[in-house]
Order: sequence, then C-alpha cells, then structure tokens
Amino acid sequence: MGKFLNEFREFAVKGNAVDMAVGVIIGGAFGKIVTSVVNDIIMPPIGWLIGGVKFTDLKFELPQVELPGIEKFDPVTVNYGNFLQTIFDFIIIAFCVFMLVKGINRLSKKVTKAKETPAAPPAPPQPSAEERLLTEIRDLLKDK
Repeated sequence: MGKFLNEFREFAVKGNAVDMAVGVIIGGAFGKIVTSVVNDIIMPPIGWLIGGVKFTDLKFELPQVELPGIEKFDPVTVNYGNFLQTIFDFIIIAFCVFMLVKGINRLSKKVTKAKETPAAPPAPPQPSAEERLLTEIRDLLKDK
C-alpha cells in the first residue's frame, strides 16, 4: 500500500499533472468570464439593435394537444435563444483560445530561432610547446 501511495504522490506533484490542473481551473474561470462578457456586454446591444430582443427569451412554443382523460401539462417550449447565446459564447471562447495559441506559437518560434542561431566557432587550440618545437625542427630539416 505504501508503494502505491508513493507512486500516486510522485504523479500528483509532477509538473505536467500540476500544470494541467492549473490549466483546467483557469480555463473554467476564463469560461465564466467570457460567458459574462457575452451575456452582459455583447448580447444586450445586439438585442437592442434588432428591436429590443433578449436572446434568452427567444423560444418556440409547441402546440398543446388535449386528450380526454389526461391531465393538462404546461406548454412545451423550444428555447432556441439559449442555444444562440451558447453559440456566441463558444465562438468568442474559441477565438480567444485561437489568439492565445497563436501568441504562444509566435513566442516559441522566437525562442527556437534564438536557440538555433549558431555561436561563433571556437578558435582552434594553440599548439603545445612540444608541437611548436617539432614544427621548427621539421622546417629546419626541410631547408637543409
């Protein structure tokens, strides 16, 4: 049992698992912010421009069928306004994620280019004293 707990602890504190958890938490919070932006800031002016329509109130009521001996139910509605609102949320979140990924890719390309830039080649090593002496002897022997 101790080995299992140690393995779980190692997994839980690894950078990838912690990074993923942070990403999920921040993503959830970001989704709430974008939903608020869409519901509270973007959609009211759009509704106002098209005649004071509140998108969440848009619905289609299905006709009621009255059958003898069956109790009457509340009318059934198809709430397509909520669907439109959710589509707007999705489009804005998808656009924001696209811009975020595009920015990260641009930064990673800059970092990769900086790493790929070759450094100046190192100067060749200076010959040792023994090599210089041997070179002088060789040159003297050639001259004779």
